[in-house]
Amino acid sequence: MPTPILMPALSPTMEQGKLAKWLKKEGDKVASGDAIAEIETDKATMEVEAVDEGTIGKIMVAEGTEGVAVNTPIALLLGEGEDAAALKSYGAEPPQPAPAKAAQASEPVQVAKVNGAPAAAPQSNGHNGHDGGRVFASPLARRIAKDAGLDLAAVKGTGPHGRIVKHDVEEAKATGSAKPAAAAAPTQNGGALVPSRLAAAIPDDQIIAMYEKGTYELRPLDNMRKTIATRLTQATQTIPHFRLFVECEIDTLLEARQRINMRSPKDGQPGAFKVSVNDFIVKALGLALQRVPDANATFTERGILLHKASDVGVAVAVEGGLFTPVIRGVERKSLADISNEVKDLAERARKRRLAPHEYQGGTTAVSNLGMFGVDNFDAVINPPHATILAVGRGEKRPVVKGNQIVIATTMGCTLSCDHRVVDGALGARLLQAFKGYIEEPVTMLA
Repeated sequence: MPTPILMPALSPTMEQGKLAKWLKKEGDKVASGDAIAEIETDKATMEVEAVDEGTIGKIMVAEGTEGVAVNTPIALLLGEGEDAAALKSYGAEPPQPAPAKAAQASEPVQVAKVNGAPAAAPQSNGHNGHDGGRVFASPLARRIAKDAGLDLAAVKGTGPHGRIVKHDVEEAKATGSAKPAAAAAPTQNGGALVPSRLAAAIPDDQIIAMYEKGTYELRPLDNMRKTIATRLTQATQTIPHFRLFVECEIDTLLEARQRINMRSPKDGQPGAFKVSVNDFIVKALGLALQRVPDANATFTERGILLHKASDVGVAVAVEGGLFTPVIRGVERKSLADISNEVKDLAERARKRRLAPHEYQGGTTAVSNLGMFGVDNFDAVINPPHATILAVGRGEKRPVVKGNQIVIATTMGCTLSCDHRVVDGALGARLLQAFKGYIEEPVTMLA
């Protein structure tokens, strides 16, 4: 039987992507490691490599197709001795470009690699679409069942390996053989109560009906904006945020920055750098996490992950959204190293040329809107981080020192904390350590 090549999961959170380009055509022979297609996600465009050798028997998703769900067959690979006649026995329905929940990346069978790294893609090895409690169904079948309120677990699959396909759901709907899906009840998961249902958003039709036709332009969501919407909704619904605010005096830091940059080789020469205020902020936050290690953490249901290194994400605005590339091991790097790395990652982020490992993970992040004239703001935590630091502009303001009012350059900083990991006192200690490094920048160089 032909082997399906599935849409790979390029990251743990990827649910769908765009098949940007086919690098092979039907009838082409491929060997393990050959690049066969380019997949575009909200973050980057990456090549997919074949794991098995064979012949491309059928391309099931055309170039330029958006919204292809992870684990959807995109092509069929014919093995040795198989010809086009074997394709008729496969019987898979064409994939539908509809948003669908991606299966867990830990499920078995890998059918594609991404840039040389295996991309997990589950395939059912059971029957009737069920295996160990999991239900294997096409994205279209899942959507039809959801709209009809049917329980997929009660539907018999007739697709490849017992996969539930569109025909199975429509037949179950017509005959009434599948029972209605039950509303999920609150369950205990690692001691944490999981709510059965969150408040539903206002349907699109109702929103659009509020506005007169011709008074607006409908701009479709691209993959980046869809992912941002999903991730931030997840963050605000599942992470209990609280915020701490502090003002830092930065006159000494500004003087130190000027003196450090004066020591840089000229532009174009080896070792040249230009340190920014944001580079100091990244370094100070990384060092503060080392001083307050309990805040250098990530919440999971199995326990709190206490990280050894300070891996700090830096929010970079790009057209249509933002990236948060991660600077690894900030505590070990010089300000010049941090500066050059941030510039490189930001430049490649704007071109959407970052690899997944360059923007995934990390323990905290910095979001700086000071250059836009913002005094202070609250930032939403980016899972799996436990904190994020929102930085406003530096501005000369009157401050009280002793019994006198003097003018100093101050910068507002707001730390958003995940209360499951970072309690109030712990967050305050982290912010105080950060403030100490910012106001005495020489201590960053010790």
